[in-house]
Amino acid sequence: MELRKPPPVRRLSPGANVTERSSGADAPTASPANGSANGSTNGSANGAAAPSSFITARRAARSMVPTIDRMRVDDLSIAYASKLAVKSVSLPIRQGEVLALIGPSGCGKTTLLRSLNRLTELTKSASLTGQITLDGTDIATLEPTALRRRVTMVFQQPNPFPMSVFDNVAYVLREQAKRRPRRQALRSQVEDALTRAGLLEEVADNLDHPALRLSGGQQQRLCIARALAAQPEVLLLDEPCSALDPRSTAVIEDLVVKLREEVAVVIVTHNLQQAYRIADHVGFMYLGELVEYGSAASLFGSPKQQRTKDYVSGAFG
Repeated sequence: MELRKPPPVRRLSPGANVTERSSGADAPTASPANGSANGSTNGSANGAAAPSSFITARRAARSMVPTIDRMRVDDLSIAYASKLAVKSVSLPIRQGEVLALIGPSGCGKTTLLRSLNRLTELTKSASLTGQITLDGTDIATLEPTALRRRVTMVFQQPNPFPMSVFDNVAYVLREQAKRRPRRQALRSQVEDALTRAGLLEEVADNLDHPALRLSGGQQQRLCIARALAAQPEVLLLDEPCSALDPRSTAVIEDLVVKLREEVAVVIVTHNLQQAYRIADHVGFMYLGELVEYGSAASLFGSPKQQRTKDYVSGAFG
């Protein structure tokens, strides 16, 4: 699909809804079941619990981060042909927070995530009711390519382009420019995106290194850098650590926590421990329904719904 030049990046207006985060995200009284969403433990970082001091430090660092309303999902339902995949979901998406969507496979998490930048509609049988807004504007009225620059997505498997590290990030910048800029003119922007993705120090000596020769974790951070180069307002992550080793997973998690100050972050994960470690708010989905939405502390520590309690305790999944 040919990329068109997007409108200028929208910045926070004086009337934007800005709130100060409360300090209510203390460590819950009970942590989620060890292991992945199905209750198993595989011994990797995806299944290992983080030290309590590590989690407490992250939560303390969040407490004073201001939040900005970026997107809102209102009464959203999505069907594929006659099968309803998402049922009347409503929730906010805020810069300054990490929102994690959890639930067993096939519960509608990824369908909901893909609807936020209109990827769902690429499936011919998909139909949607309800409304999704970005900075108060219905995304159905926005040109899809321009929307996907403002709401970017990183997928489960790293998918760098078969070109150099530099050109992977520069690709987005070149597509946005009226005239093809020279390499030197793009260097500072490329390095800035790589810095924000926590990758520059590892590749600075050879930006011409083939991206496909990077490690899996480096490739995923390169994909995040490529997404950040577009200066998005929202970053969507679809199980970004599922194919990574424990060390790379920890690096990505730290990166996600830092990025929430710059962009609104929505992550789909089957990993309850990961959601507990990095999320500010969590939405538990089951059979297409948003069963419960709340702070990570409340949802994992004192869930209101029995289905949520059963799921986070490992009773099913």
